[in-house]
Amino acid sequence: MLDISLAGLIGAIAGTAVAGVTYHVFIGVLERRMLAQAPLQTAEERGSMDVKLSLMRRVVLTTDLFVFAAIGYWIGHSFWG
Repeated sequence: MLDISLAGLIGAIAGTAVAGVTYHVFIGVLERRMLAQAPLQTAEERGSMDVKLSLMRRVVLTTDLFVFAAIGYWIGHSFWG
């Protein structure tokens, strides 16, 4: 049977909120850096960069959510429950 502690669940929710804030701050820096490295001349290059940026956003968000939710659960469960 799956044993989920309330403190761990609250920690996971807090970790998810931290992941959202971190994503918001971190993604702006990454986008500016990627756009500064590759000046775009043609529409094809801009389309290619849009695809890369979209993929990068998804990877960063997914990683942030899993990592921070897991850390939040672990901290909540370890210290309070």
